[in-house]
Amino acid sequence: MAGRRSGWFRAPRNNEWVQQARQVLTAAFLDMDRRQSIAEAAVAASAALFPERGAAARWEPVRARCYDASGVYLALNDRLEQVEREGTGVIPQPEIDAVIRRLTDAARAVDEFYRGDQAHLEHAVAVFGSVPQLVSQTRAEAQRVRAAADASPHAAYPSIRQCAAALDEALLTLEAAVAAGGGGPAREAATRLEARTRELSSALEAAPGKQHSATTALASAATRLDAARNRLERVAPAMSALLREFAAASSNDLANNERQAREAVEAADADLARARAALAAHDPEDALDLTTTARARLATAEECAEAVTDRLAQLRAVREQPAERAKAVRFKLRDAQMLAVNKGVVPQWGSVLDAQAERLERAAAGLTGRHPDYWAYVSELDAITAFVAGVVERMRNTDR
Repeated sequence: MAGRRSGWFRAPRNNEWVQQARQVLTAAFLDMDRRQSIAEAAVAASAALFPERGAAARWEPVRARCYDASGVYLALNDRLEQVEREGTGVIPQPEIDAVIRRLTDAARAVDEFYRGDQAHLEHAVAVFGSVPQLVSQTRAEAQRVRAAADASPHAAYPSIRQCAAALDEALLTLEAAVAAGGGGPAREAATRLEARTRELSSALEAAPGKQHSATTALASAATRLDAARNRLERVAPAMSALLREFAAASSNDLANNERQAREAVEAADADLARARAALAAHDPEDALDLTTTARARLATAEECAEAVTDRLAQLRAVREQPAERAKAVRFKLRDAQMLAVNKGVVPQWGSVLDAQAERLERAAAGLTGRHPDYWAYVSELDAITAFVAGVVERMRNTDR
């Protein structure tokens, strides 16, 4: 090649050297352009699917370098055409070599960029190339499941209607993304459509068993309703005993419990009646929802009723042996004081724990009169227990 290039300048009017120069330049340009095109497509795929990787920003200076080399090549090519057309003049060999080097250097920069993240770029291209197939398969499966929903005898179930509507929306989103030509948005829309399709399919699979589930749940809730009514019968006597046997302050916070429990039971009864009607109308999902609401109301009723009966039992137990409850708290306090000694934190926590011991003594001393306030006594002991537990936790965390 060197021998032939030196001959370009011996016969200025002979255009053979122009053809040779153009061939060498064009080969270098096409080689760079091919590499640039491959990298450009990979970067576009990465930017569309994985923008967080920042491939586009890193590619930009390499791309600019290729465009710059292309511009220089095209300018020189125009000059070669002029020389060939006019048959006069020559272009210095160093100038041609300089352009070839710029094209070669740009191609090398492309290679370095591509090899620097080759695994990711090739993965992006592969994934991007699979988007049309993904879209086609996802769309077909969604349409199949959607048709199954329309043909299902349970199509009117709220869960199926909601899932079908969500699938319809996801289909529209996918079509819009495909029409816009964005590989990344299309892939994301296809993924969302897959999820909506699975949800509708699951709803269709679950639908046949809901009538039985609703029937079973309704029967269980009805049994619980009867039990709650029986429990309510014990609330009034228990409240009366609280007022007779203990200070009024011991039950002030329970004054409305019977009313609240009865209201909750009646509301649950109404919910279950509506649930039975829904079940008879072959709407098990509404029946299940109403049964769930009824259960929540029954839980409230049970809590209100048990609060009264449990309070009576608790206060009677404390009245029988008030020292026993204080003894349990004193044992926990003594354990906490020993822990403070063992961990060497008496200066920090000794006085705090001593104060709780004094607090315990004051609580016991407050049990005076014909109707001592046992509830205040219990509440104070519980507060001391909680406080001591907090101190113990902090002492145990001292060395952590």
